[in-house]
Amino acid sequence: MTAFDPELAAALEGLPSGPPLGTASLVDIRRALAEGNLTCAEAIGDRDLVWEDHEIPGTEVVVTVVKPTDAKDAPGFYNIHGGGMVLDDRFADLPRMVALVEEFGFVAVTVDYRLAPEHPHPAPIEDCYAGLTWMAEHASELGFDPARLIVGGGSAGGGLSAGIALLARDRGGPALAGQLLLCPMIDSRNDSVSTVEFAERGVWGRAANEFGWRSLLKGQTSPYAVPATATDLAGLPPAFIEVGAAEIFRDEDVDYARRLWQAGVPTELHVWAGAYHGFDRIAPDSEVTRAALAARASWLRRIIGRA
Repeated sequence: MTAFDPELAAALEGLPSGPPLGTASLVDIRRALAEGNLTCAEAIGDRDLVWEDHEIPGTEVVVTVVKPTDAKDAPGFYNIHGGGMVLDDRFADLPRMVALVEEFGFVAVTVDYRLAPEHPHPAPIEDCYAGLTWMAEHASELGFDPARLIVGGGSAGGGLSAGIALLARDRGGPALAGQLLLCPMIDSRNDSVSTVEFAERGVWGRAANEFGWRSLLKGQTSPYAVPATATDLAGLPPAFIEVGAAEIFRDEDVDYARRLWQAGVPTELHVWAGAYHGFDRIAPDSEVTRAALAARASWLRRIIGRA
């Protein structure tokens, strides 16, 4: 059985336990996550950054923009939060997003999409696409270069980012410079070797995964919702895929990277030994997290032309 990295295992032991994810616990878990998320003011602190909220006309979508005060011709980053398709909000990734803005000068936008099960597919992906389209259309006033626009997110956000890349390609939508897919949730079959091995280990198990997919799909199927089922991956933007070797998404993410290579898509894959789902948040000071952040930064520099 694959072991957790010792540093990561120690951090995992310190996490508080909670009820299993399901219909009965959903409201309480959502409330707890919302209460734990930082506000923009808290995440930004005394950095020379500004933020603002926008409602996307004709939709229920709200986005928050975080950018340098003097942003001009900057790279753009469109963030999609995780939460198994059923949890969290646009503020969940603020610490990671603010760090990217500070390091790379990104104009960053984070989107609130409607959650399943109240809003099953296609609501989440269409909300994310509406936010991306709005961002690209307002590149000039936001202060970024639309030719250097990257989409990214973790877990469900990584899966939705992969779906957005497919949707933008097929609709002739915003041209993306890259897709940053962190432990992406992309295969609803939930039956890989790693899914079985880590069914009840780590922070995101097989039962929670099944609940998330069932809530989203409700009997439907679509490659935009489940990117692993897409038959044509050609013409997608360069991809960065990161996953832990000790989490349920390992095998589906490795397979997606293999298929992207076969389709001619420039793809970088990192599988971190001993790492479980969300390790970078749970153990931010660990050696594995430092290595992962350095790899992400290297890829981002190359994509936006600052290498």
